[in-house]
Amino acid sequence: ELGPKWPKAYWDDWMREPPQRKGRSCLRPEVPRTVTFGQIGSSQGQFFTTHLSKMQLNTKLVDFTARDMSHLVKDAYDPPFLGRVAAAPEVQVGKKFEGDGKILYSDYNDFRGKAKSLGIMDDEKAGVPRTAYLGVVTVNEG
Repeated sequence: ELGPKWPKAYWDDWMREPPQRKGRSCLRPEVPRTVTFGQIGSSQGQFFTTHLSKMQLNTKLVDFTARDMSHLVKDAYDPPFLGRVAAAPEVQVGKKFEGDGKILYSDYNDFRGKAKSLGIMDDEKAGVPRTAYLGVVTVNEG
C-alpha cells in the first residue's frame, strides 16, 4: 500500500500525515533499527546535533517473526498502556521524581515549551508530536 508512493525524503513526517495513517498507528521500537549517518542528508542536519547524533543502533539480531507479538495488537496494547498513564502521578517540568510520571500539555504550543525544557524533540506533523501514541509522548531517562 505505501511502497508505490514512498517519498524520497522526510518519510517519518510523511508517515504521520492522515492519508498514510488512516487512523492507524506505527509500532515504534524503543531501540532504533535505523541510523542517521550525519548532518548531510535530506533534512539538512535538522535535529542532528541535539537529538539524532545521540541515537545508538541496535547491534543484536532480533527475530521478530519468532516472537509472540500479540501484546502489540491495539485491543491488547491500549488498556495496560492507558492504565499506566492514568496511574502515573502528574509531575512538573524541572522537578525530580522517581518511577513513572506524566507531564500534561494542553495544546501543541504547551507541548513544545515543555519538550524544549526536557530536551526532547518538539516537532509535530499533522497535529501529531514526534513519537506520540494517543497523544502520549513516552520519554525514558537516560
